Amino acid sequence: MNMKMTGLMAAILAFAACNTAPLSLTEAETASIRAVSDEFTKNMVAGDFAAVTKLYTEDANVMPPGGPSAAGRPAIEAFMAAFPKVTEMTFDLNEVDGRGDLAYVRGAYRMTMEIPGAPGPVTDEGKFIEIRRRQADGRWLIAVDIFNSDLPPPAPAPPAEPTSEP
Repeated sequence: MNMKMTGLMAAILAFAACNTAPLSLTEAETASIRAVSDEFTKNMVAGDFAAVTKLYTEDANVMPPGGPSAAGRPAIEAFMAAFPKVTEMTFDLNEVDGRGDLAYVRGAYRMTMEIPGAPGPVTDEGKFIEIRRRQADGRWLIAVDIFNSDLPPPAPAPPAEPTSEP
């Protein structure tokens, strides 16, 4: 093989190496992602919002339905602390995939809450998407979290009856 051909082959191999798609997540990485979700549900039911908040990256963004985003851990902890008391919570992780230090989780949730003024426990179910980032310690923390209910919004309250003045 002449020098030109050797150089061309080396360039092709280098180009191919740079364009190889990264491998999917390993089973261990997927298990680590699922473990963070398990911690989330356990801590949410326990009302340990500081522990829930530590499952998010420092600059994470939570995008709840019907309200503004909470950006950064302090805002996320305040959002969680204002949330109604959760007595039961489950996550179904329908899809977990990613490359390198970035992953996503698509799933469904079901939770039961105690809402002040409600006649009893309120159950909600819906779906969510999370973007996760692998940290230096190997944990996959939540960087972006968006969720919404599958249930219709509550009906508006009826208008107040007019009062008659004598």
